[in-house]
Amino acid sequence: MRLYKREIRDPEILEEILSQCQVVRIGLVDDQGMMIVPVNFGYDFTVSQGAPSLKLYIHGALEGRKARAFARNPQVAVEMDCCHGLISGDYTCSYSFSYRSIMGDGEITLLKSEQDKIYGLRKIMEHIAPEAKISFQPHMLERTGVYCIQVHSFTGKERRPKPL
Repeated sequence: MRLYKREIRDPEILEEILSQCQVVRIGLVDDQGMMIVPVNFGYDFTVSQGAPSLKLYIHGALEGRKARAFARNPQVAVEMDCCHGLISGDYTCSYSFSYRSIMGDGEITLLKSEQDKIYGLRKIMEHIAPEAKISFQPHMLERTGVYCIQVHSFTGKERRPKPL
């Protein structure tokens, strides 16, 4: 990270960013090249001996380009951001943008057991619609791909708005 003053290391703030972000962008490679896929997500965030650990859960079709890419190469990059705002300046090049973000890399796996799929889907729903009534129909679970990204390394970053 070039500007270490913007790095976020505090696990509480990292979890706050996770809770505020609604979309994770997943970078991956397939036989057609690189691509980025934006998806809603759920997560498990833990801290052990001061070190944060992160798992992301996403869902999608079991077929198609994204599913084929995940099966071919499980190495992915992740990015999420929130708290956007314009920072105005006295001249054109002094304008900027405030934000909070998390970036990292990890490995994605397709969850196979019904229990694991339900867990991942619950995490997604808890994050994007915590008030929603949750129920899963067996035939829908069968046709839905639920994935877990074990994030191996990640960093947080923020650019704060200018004080008023």
